[in-house]
Amino acid sequence: MFHSITPDEEQDMLKTIGVSSFEDLLVEVPRNIRVKGLLDLPPPQSELELRRRLKILANQNINADNTVCFLGAGAYDHSIPAIIPALASRSEFTTAYTPYQAERSQGLLQTIYEFQSMICGLTGHEVANASLYDGASALAEAALTAMRITKREQIVVSGTIHPHYRGVLKTYLTSVGKIIEIPHANGVTNLKGVKDAINGNTAAVMLQSPNFYGCLEELSAGIQIAHDHKSLAVVSIDPIALGLLKPPSEFGANITIGEGQGLGNPLSYGGPYVGFFATRKEYVRQIPGRLVGRTIDTQGRRGFCLTLQTREQHIRRDRATSNICTNQALIALRSTIYLAVMGKHGLRAVAEQCLKKAHYTYQQLCNIPGVAPAFPHSFFKEFVVKLPCSPATVNQELLHAGIIGGLDLGSYDPALTNHMLISVTEKRTRDEIDRLVDTIARHIKSA
Repeated sequence: MFHSITPDEEQDMLKTIGVSSFEDLLVEVPRNIRVKGLLDLPPPQSELELRRRLKILANQNINADNTVCFLGAGAYDHSIPAIIPALASRSEFTTAYTPYQAERSQGLLQTIYEFQSMICGLTGHEVANASLYDGASALAEAALTAMRITKREQIVVSGTIHPHYRGVLKTYLTSVGKIIEIPHANGVTNLKGVKDAINGNTAAVMLQSPNFYGCLEELSAGIQIAHDHKSLAVVSIDPIALGLLKPPSEFGANITIGEGQGLGNPLSYGGPYVGFFATRKEYVRQIPGRLVGRTIDTQGRRGFCLTLQTREQHIRRDRATSNICTNQALIALRSTIYLAVMGKHGLRAVAEQCLKKAHYTYQQLCNIPGVAPAFPHSFFKEFVVKLPCSPATVNQELLHAGIIGGLDLGSYDPALTNHMLISVTEKRTRDEIDRLVDTIARHIKSA
């Protein structure tokens, strides 16, 4: 039976660490933010009672398991093959720590190496690092990488990049660089604005395709503008889209980054996720984080080791590229298993289903009187429609019908009031899509 420590035990502990009371440990904590008195907790409960209580609390949440989700904007409700949690939850992976000792960490090192290899195969680049925290931090690290390579300070950023990503970028570059943000032009990058903004101090032009609004960008034109000024081109992508689309590297992108959540990872209330970062071999010394390499030991056996670690913890601070610490190995492992299980043909099949179902949804919604297309551009699995009423009220109606609706873009851009961003993945069925359309149509008619 567990019990709290006795007063005598507490005094012995305090004496050992050299203080006379527990209050002495809190001298650095302002009194006005300390809890006064005891916490308002329910009386002690048995394990059975506690589990029941926690389940009741958990069931108050709305999630993608008990509703139909059409919400995307960077986090997507994709199908997760059962083999992924079965393998990733093995104790060898869930308890693994940073692989400093290669001789004891061959399994973990191999999974990271396979992740890097698959990201290279997906993006068409020569090297990929051992992952980053998420897509947003990957974008920021790409900006810093470009600044180191070019010895320039200015970053030209398309306004069609996810606003959260742009927010993280601004935080990273607060005291080390200058950001010029180009407002979008009808849902895509304003290339004329990019041409006007770029100059001899521009380290990189940053694009996203499919972009935040779901539209496909003219990557070749945007990348060429960057190269004409000897700047790097950084492109953020949806890895699922690469089942159908050419990777940005084929258009000349210097760095390709993105979010790996859709590759076998659940929504999880926004994280933890995994960012990927791929680039050319010539830039390998400037990439953030770690790189795992494959080698041969003295007995001719295949082995894996940390080949490159550019953190200040490992090398002199003035030579470090980033203080990025823990690579998201467990989340990257899930993405690795996903790509291995799906393969080239499976990933293409998923991408085709997303494309076809999204376009079917788009056509059905645009047939509703009062609903109009927002942007006249090609899209993959997300699109924007303009509604004749508030998206917030539409989403409330959808929620009553067991559907999580799209994103209200008016909260991000006042010019897009009454615009909704809708995501359709391979999980959505014809019946679920028709329910979405019917519910929106009824609400508009009655409004």
